[in-house]
Amino acid sequence: MATGSLTIDLDALVRNWTALDRASGQGVETAAVVKADGYGLGAARVARTLARAGARRFFVAAAEEAAAIREVLGRGPEICVFSGHMAGDTDMIGDLDLVPMLNSVEQLTRHMEALPGHPFGIQLDTGMNRLGMEPAEWAALRDIALAAGPRLLMSHLACADEDTTGFNARQLACFREMTEGCGVPRSLAATGGILLGPDYHFEITRPGIGLYGGRPFEDAAPVVRLSLPVIQTREVEPGEAVGYGCTWVAEDRRVVATVAAGYADGILRCLTNRGTLWFDGQPCPILGRVSMDLITADITGLSRPPDALDLLGPDQGADDVADAAGTIGYEILTSLGHRYARHYTGGSAP
Repeated sequence: MATGSLTIDLDALVRNWTALDRASGQGVETAAVVKADGYGLGAARVARTLARAGARRFFVAAAEEAAAIREVLGRGPEICVFSGHMAGDTDMIGDLDLVPMLNSVEQLTRHMEALPGHPFGIQLDTGMNRLGMEPAEWAALRDIALAAGPRLLMSHLACADEDTTGFNARQLACFREMTEGCGVPRSLAATGGILLGPDYHFEITRPGIGLYGGRPFEDAAPVVRLSLPVIQTREVEPGEAVGYGCTWVAEDRRVVATVAAGYADGILRCLTNRGTLWFDGQPCPILGRVSMDLITADITGLSRPPDALDLLGPDQGADDVADAAGTIGYEILTSLGHRYARHYTGGSAP
């Protein structure tokens, strides 16, 4: 079966990083989060492009992801691991010069015993209750940890994108209290935190979703286009159904296109009868169920039969698809499957 075409605009990626770097302000280092295979777009190409643009520090979720980035970038750029120093990661952290963001007393002990003198950072919990040392735990360990010379102290905002309760300000105050006078570079802001303003920037910012064109960075350049090839078109008469379960029945004569993609390619099944594909600026509503490998869409209003329909592109971004699916753009991007033919443009791409 023909695969869809996933095109990643590396120049747009660089423009987004540059814009967020500028928004971070002078004297602030702008890193880059490239976890989850560069948010589904290919971590190797993404990291190499951002390194050429000026990023010197990268964040990933796990040591295995860091290993792939180190292979691409070589020695030099700093690669920080959010999950910290997990059991079994010692050799990888040591051999590849990774910087684990230690999250607990257990991890701090493991790191200092297994890799004494090796770089590390510390993640602090300022209220999200997900990862990091809580204030009381940090107070008990602070002097010991600081004596070992951490590279970075960081925390994570829970409501940076939409704060209706004032929680950002409470986390900011907690982070300041926990880190004041430490003399160590600090990081609190991801994309949303950068947009909150200088109070949240500290010494290092670490944008993620904004690099890839997603909210809350509304001025982001679109990075991704996903075109799905049309396999067949047909006329459907009134009363005829389309797809599994006959969940859509024609009320009048329609022209329907079947495209080569489905939930095996990361196109969420909940887009059934509610998502939209596009062709030359014209919407083509999804008809019937999204199946494993195929989607059907209404192309009645098109002036000519299309060779392909776009799920992502100039007419519809990942956040638009997410709105229809009742989720977030992160899930749309990181769900993109591996059957697509991937093409990179710009950024010295061949």
